[in-house]
Order: sequence, then C-alpha cells, then structure tokens
Amino acid sequence: MDILIGTLTMRPYVFAFFAAYLLACVPHVGWRRTLAFTGCGYLIAFSSEWLSINTGFPYGWYYYIDTTSSRELWVAGVPFFDSLSYVFLAYCSYATALFILSPLKAWRGNLVTLETRRIRRSLSALILGAFLQTFLDIVIDPVALQGRRWFLGQIYGYREQGIHFGVPLSNYGGWLLTSLFLVGAFQLIDARRLTDAPQGVCVLSFRSLLGPVLYLSVLLFNWGVTLWIGEPFLALEGILMYTLPIVMTVMLALRRVNRYSKEEFGEHIRDYPWSPAGKVSQNGQ
Repeated sequence: MDILIGTLTMRPYVFAFFAAYLLACVPHVGWRRTLAFTGCGYLIAFSSEWLSINTGFPYGWYYYIDTTSSRELWVAGVPFFDSLSYVFLAYCSYATALFILSPLKAWRGNLVTLETRRIRRSLSALILGAFLQTFLDIVIDPVALQGRRWFLGQIYGYREQGIHFGVPLSNYGGWLLTSLFLVGAFQLIDARRLTDAPQGVCVLSFRSLLGPVLYLSVLLFNWGVTLWIGEPFLALEGILMYTLPIVMTVMLALRRVNRYSKEEFGEHIRDYPWSPAGKVSQNGQ
C-alpha cells in the first residue's frame, strides 16, 4: 500500500496527464478500446524499455538508477510511471495527427474532426502520429536526463554521452520505432466497424481538441521545467523546433473549417453515425 500511494504522490503530474488522456480517449473511442490500448500500449512500452536496458535495442544502452523502488512501483527494473507515459503520449500524438489530416466542421459551441475509418487506419496517420510522438521526446528526454535538478529525480542515464544535450541519437530512432508500434496498435484496436456507439462515447463540446490540447500541455510542462532549472537554450531549441509546425497547423485548420465536401461529410457519418456533426446537420445548422 505504501508503494501504491508513493507511486501516485511522487508522480502527480504523470497521473494528471493520464487522467486527461482518459478524458479525451474514452469519449473518442469508448471504454473498451481505451482500456485495451492502455494495456497493450503499456506492454509495448515496457518491452521496449526492458529490451534496451538489457540489450541496447531500440534506444541504445541506458540504465535506470534504483533510488525509489522502495517508495514507488517498479517492474523488472523499469519504473511503472515511465512506461505508462508512453500510452498518453501515443494517444495525444495520434489524435493530433487526426486533427491535422481530417476535415473540420464547426458550429456554435463545438468543433468536430470529420475523421473516417479510412483516415484513422491510414498510413499517413500512422507515420504522422509516430513522428509527432518522437518530436515530443526530443523535448522531453534532455530535460528528463536532468532529473536531479527538479522533482523527477535522477532515475536514469546513458552509458555514453550523447550529442543532443547528453542524449544519443539512437534514443530518438528507438522512439520512432516504438511509436510506430504504439500508433499501429491503436489503429488495430480501433479497426473493427461498429453500428452502435461504443460505451463511453459521448457528445462532449470540443472533444476533438482534447488530444491536441493534451499534446500541447505536455510540451508546455516540459518547456516550463526546462526554464525552471535554468536551461533557456534547451527550452529555446524546443520552442523554435515547434513554432513553424504549430503555426502551420493552426493556419491550415482555420482554412479547412467548414470547407469539406459532401463526400467527406457523408463518409464520416456512415462510419460514425453517432457523431454530433450528423445531428447538427439534420437540424440545419
């Protein structure tokens, strides 16, 4: 019980992000698919980390420093919270990819991505989602490596000094590979066609923005920590890296709002007849 309590109290920011993931994912795909991806995603992430600390693949050789296993949950030499983080990072990256790739319908008090089964299962969503998650790690990993300077604590290190603020490039290659597996797993779990709304799916205003907002929240949290520990150059690198993609995404979204074809809207409603966009269309809005 002490370890369970410690797992929650030592990493409240992780479980706050995880709660936000549940708030975004359940109304999107339902409880069953959310729980299935949570379990599957955790196993993929844990396997990748366990393999890397024992074989050097896929992230390169790194190691965990066991200073908190008496106070929080560890699984076979890997902190539980670390593998859990991959789950919400993968979902918010995939949801952001869907926001970028899908037409948008907006009306008073709501906005819906007119995503379809074709878009959700597309290679474009897989690749874009995986790269979005990898780019998150380019911001996260250098500041996490400085954990001794903030409330994370020094929990891991690399056998050799990497060229990117101490992080080796092999780490980012491993993240891209793992992210492809994670997003692909979500696509497979979400692949089966349903005629009725999955349990948990509900009409939530601006639900389509929850995934992208979670993505930006993770970025802002890590930028804030980076500035707090006195690393302005590291924070500036991350901000500059994301400035153009964020501006392009916002500008393209504004241009695509309510500029969809009848075929795009019809495909969305055929695939997801419970979508609030269909009810609004029936009411003439």
